[in-house]
Amino acid sequence: MSAQFDELSTTSKETSTPTVRSQEDSIEVTNEVKLFAFCAALNSCNLGFDIGVYTGASSLIQDDLGLSDTELEIFLGSINFFAIIGALGSAWFSDQYGRLHTFKMSAFIFNIGILFTIFAQGYWSLMVGRFFIGVGVGTGFAIDPIYIAEISPAVHRGGLVTWSELATNFGIVLGFTSLLVYSPLSDGLQWRMMVGTGGILPLVMIYLSSYVMIESPRWLVAKNKAEEAEQNLTRLYPEGFAVTDVLEEIQESLMEEKRVQQDLGWGFFWNPPPAIRRMLIVGIGAAGLQQVVGIDAIQYYLIQILDDAGIEGNYEQAGWLIFLGILKFSFIFVAIKMFDTIGRRPLFFLSLTGMIIALLVLAFNFFGSKYEPVTIMSLGLYLIMFTIGMGPGSWLIPSEVFSTNIRAKAMSVATVTNRLVATIVSSTTLTAKNTIGFGTYFLILAGCCFLVLLFYIHVVPETKGKHLEEMTHYFAEITNDQSILELESRVSIIGDPTSPLLSGNGRESTYV
Repeated sequence: MSAQFDELSTTSKETSTPTVRSQEDSIEVTNEVKLFAFCAALNSCNLGFDIGVYTGASSLIQDDLGLSDTELEIFLGSINFFAIIGALGSAWFSDQYGRLHTFKMSAFIFNIGILFTIFAQGYWSLMVGRFFIGVGVGTGFAIDPIYIAEISPAVHRGGLVTWSELATNFGIVLGFTSLLVYSPLSDGLQWRMMVGTGGILPLVMIYLSSYVMIESPRWLVAKNKAEEAEQNLTRLYPEGFAVTDVLEEIQESLMEEKRVQQDLGWGFFWNPPPAIRRMLIVGIGAAGLQQVVGIDAIQYYLIQILDDAGIEGNYEQAGWLIFLGILKFSFIFVAIKMFDTIGRRPLFFLSLTGMIIALLVLAFNFFGSKYEPVTIMSLGLYLIMFTIGMGPGSWLIPSEVFSTNIRAKAMSVATVTNRLVATIVSSTTLTAKNTIGFGTYFLILAGCCFLVLLFYIHVVPETKGKHLEEMTHYFAEITNDQSILELESRVSIIGDPTSPLLSGNGRESTYV
């Protein structure tokens, strides 16, 4: 498949604006761009902290409030469903009121949820808090990469967008650490302090988005505020850069996007031509299958897994959680480098094969004597293998295969699919454990990983170093469908992935 693709890609054509591209190729990232990207990335810590803090706090909450296993798993898994509401609402809110106001709204909603949660006295009050936290997380999940993409020079956009993913995983480590920090407290007070600590960062985000960050130039242009947009572009690009050219191209691309969206609508999804259908299978399939491999089942229920393996001491559990979190976080940097050097497909094969081995070892360890070192090594291997492949790659693929004319809508569908599958998996883990045991459950997850591996072997092409135009030609050739090339030629300006016009709609990558 890769050889076929390389041959086909030679027939593709690049379209761009030479003046802007030649400047973009050699541009340095300004300190202000780094500052604003860092501020936006901090918002992603909220999602990571939620995963990490509830991994440690879930059993404490269950004991303190007398929750059943079913109530606990629905409580934990529901955040993925509620996040869909936040992500969908974020698109409308950010387009109407701006990226900065969306950051503030995300933080405000998140903290409302935290207040409901820490004062909860039963299951339903917990669920009210979970609803608000989920909406807040979903809003931030959607806006972070969009904002970073819109303020970043195109040549550096991919690397800067990954900052939000690094922040997510750093938030997981912080959440794990909170279990150790508050261990001396009683169970009822401990979990409330752990959850309450998560309210600090949203307050920081409200301050940063009010007094430090600047509005996206692209949004300002869309709202006919060209003068303010040009001022912000001047702050984002080095002195002497032709920001007026960038401004003109943003204006042209927004007009073209509006026209194409009116012509195309959602018809491509309900009755897609062959080339687009294949794109959707690859992109949406990659996003949804990321959760089929069981990452949320492992991460959210690490305490329960350690308990079942005989690792029961609070300090010991907290120590292993921090160790596993740091291990996972550290391999993100390895993944970023390997995807750009080795390629996508080889890393998927390595990632899924390693996860299968880890899950098989973990399963048979649970069938046997449940040796502590084997449990820890298997969990560590699983998290490492996920991080170097399925974590980032499952979002990289859709961002690289969807043609420009369907990209925003297709990425929305891919995101919803990913979160729905995550909801199902994380909301049924304890039921599965109580019914068939963790050993059998891990065997099933290993089988799921094998099926996902087959999908990547037979369906997903190599996308490393390929432009969006090349991917469009590839899908047109293998499906014998030329209609997509005609439509894509109408949006050649915004279809260039190295153009500063790419809006960044949709999440570029996720390492969770």
